[in-house]
Amino acid sequence: MSKRTLSIAAIPGDGIGPEVIDAGMEVLKAVAKRDGGFQIKSERFDWGSDRYLKKGDFLPDNALDTLRAFDAIFFGSAGDPRIPDHVTLWGLRLKICQSLDQYANVRPARLLPGIKGPLRDVTAKQLDWVIVRENSEGEYAGAGGRVHQGLPEEVGLDISVFTRNGVERIQRFAFELAKSRPRKKLTLVTKSNAQRHGMVFWDSVFERVKADYPDVETDKMLVDAMTTRMVLQPESIDTVVATNLHADVLSDLAAALTGSLGIAPTGNIRPEGDAPSMFEPIHGSAFDIMGKGIANPLGAFWSGAMLLENQGELAAAARLMQAIERVTGEGKHLPRDLGGKAGTKEVTDAVLEAIRTAND
Repeated sequence: MSKRTLSIAAIPGDGIGPEVIDAGMEVLKAVAKRDGGFQIKSERFDWGSDRYLKKGDFLPDNALDTLRAFDAIFFGSAGDPRIPDHVTLWGLRLKICQSLDQYANVRPARLLPGIKGPLRDVTAKQLDWVIVRENSEGEYAGAGGRVHQGLPEEVGLDISVFTRNGVERIQRFAFELAKSRPRKKLTLVTKSNAQRHGMVFWDSVFERVKADYPDVETDKMLVDAMTTRMVLQPESIDTVVATNLHADVLSDLAAALTGSLGIAPTGNIRPEGDAPSMFEPIHGSAFDIMGKGIANPLGAFWSGAMLLENQGELAAAARLMQAIERVTGEGKHLPRDLGGKAGTKEVTDAVLEAIRTAND
């Protein structure tokens, strides 16, 4: 029987992106070889800020059609100090996410073995969350503008756009995810006391959608109160759904509470499967450590495990996560942001060894 070929478009992007994505591809190919049930075919695309500075665009005209031919996308980071951040974000990452309608951003956050987060006495059992972020509209819809620039009466507007289809589909996605988890609990986060139109709309849609999921326990929080709850009552949280902006902020806080942004993964999911989903670490381009060989690749590895799970390679995804957890649990090869001294290569080699020597 011939093996399945999983095709991956690797887009390293900016800063430390190439370092962690190259390491990530090495690990993905190793776990595919170890699992034996499939093989990986990848193609690297050097799209990013260097291209923009040379050619005036981040992506070629045919980029999206090119990406549609792949099963999944493995993305590094976007951001370059030579270019305004909004130019990079909208020209690269958001252009891919929104054009392929990857409307569900999924960000797991949990304490890995051997990692001590900043919350005193909190255990891995108490901090095991998934934050679901609406990823296609809301505060990042791109609606708005600036007029009378440079004059005293200058005005800048960013308009949040919430559609019934967009709100309902992300909430249903979150309910399905919560339903698949042991605790079957979902928290809706909005700011409907102050934002009385779009946020109240989110609340009202949630009330209707939850009737279809009687086996999922639900509650609601205002976003500012949710930050307090994440710090003081982490054990009360399981699955969270929120708008594009709110979940963006909350998921960075969640990553910090699990030890470091360097370990945090994310998936930009197209649930219908008619376009590839994109997986990436959330740590950013980190230009200050670029090329020093000390970038933490664990966020890329965990994102790779999410990629494998999304593609139905559940055994390989579990094997990769077990390898990551074995390395963090042993504590011998931790990167600097987790209190260790290991560089990118040392961490990668340790995970590769854990994959090779894993028991079936």
